[in-house]
Amino acid sequence: MGLNVPQTAVPKKPARKTGDLLQQIGLNMLMVGLLVLLGFLTWRRFFGATPDTTLNAQPIPPTVEQAEASDPLPPLPIGLPPLSTPIASIDGITRSADFETIIPTRPRVKVITYTVQAGDTLFSISDNYGLKPETLLWGNYEVLEDNPHLLKPKQVLNILPVDGTYYQWKDGDTLGGVADFFKTDRQAILSYPGNFFDLTQADPSSSIKADTWIIVPGGKRAVKDWGPPAITRSNPASARFYGEGACGNIYSGAVGTGTFVWPTTDHGVSGYTYDSSVHPAVDIAGAEGNAIYATDSGVIVYAGWSDYGYGYLIVIDHGTGWQSAYAHLSAVAVTCGQSVYQSGYIGALGNTGNSSGAHLHFELSINGVKVNPLDYVR
Repeated sequence: MGLNVPQTAVPKKPARKTGDLLQQIGLNMLMVGLLVLLGFLTWRRFFGATPDTTLNAQPIPPTVEQAEASDPLPPLPIGLPPLSTPIASIDGITRSADFETIIPTRPRVKVITYTVQAGDTLFSISDNYGLKPETLLWGNYEVLEDNPHLLKPKQVLNILPVDGTYYQWKDGDTLGGVADFFKTDRQAILSYPGNFFDLTQADPSSSIKADTWIIVPGGKRAVKDWGPPAITRSNPASARFYGEGACGNIYSGAVGTGTFVWPTTDHGVSGYTYDSSVHPAVDIAGAEGNAIYATDSGVIVYAGWSDYGYGYLIVIDHGTGWQSAYAHLSAVAVTCGQSVYQSGYIGALGNTGNSSGAHLHFELSINGVKVNPLDYVR
């Protein structure tokens, strides 16, 4: 016979309503979404930077417009933008890439040297350095002796930085005395930077040692005229010191017309043109042996060799206050006291005396004052 054991009834869970179930699912999804977002932000913070981004990356500065439009400034982005992202330009002056370095031109204050080349003249060299021709003479007396016709290739010339003179200091010199001699201002010499005076001393010139060369800005002195002096037919012996071509008697003869013709067959100026300071004449081109003509009628008052660098020389007195001179000739075809007439043959073009090539050195003067022949010949 079996035992009748009473069974306990298990209560059943009440069935969930549909609304509660959907609410639970929504909460679960929200939690999952928050976890995903948190994970993404964490990954972006520690692993999402580009390879070029470092802790030292510099932020991109805002443009002027951005700076003015926002206050306070917006936070700067971390890292550099991709190369494909255009960077806003900053208004203002920009510098373009330039691989050529330009060194600014500064004034020269020191004396430099130049070696004379074939074809150079006093005028061409001085023009190349922006100086007056007389400055070239005054800076090189030991070489040129104030005579532009002594210029020759391979000579080494001093080139001053400014117009003026170059002077070698002597025992007993004073700055005031030197300034007065060269007709310039004492302060101009003292303050010129190329002289390197110690301006902290009470008398800076007291430290100048003998034989020191100083630059005299604006200084000037007389230039010796190596051409023939005025030689009148009433006293041609006045030129006897000039050379063996001097004439010693008193002459009378042809008188000029006051007009002047070209004195040789070629009409081109060669090398030196007229300059009242250093070359009161013109050099006319031509081949050696070309005919030389009297520019106007007159009397020969010098015919022969000159000891002052002009080689064979002829001087004509035209009897009207005018005189003409013809230098560096290869031949003299006239004699002292001879009357010549306009366009008459008097000699041949040459290269004698202090001359660097065949040419005619032609001078024209009125009452002893030398003028530019190109203003008068026709």
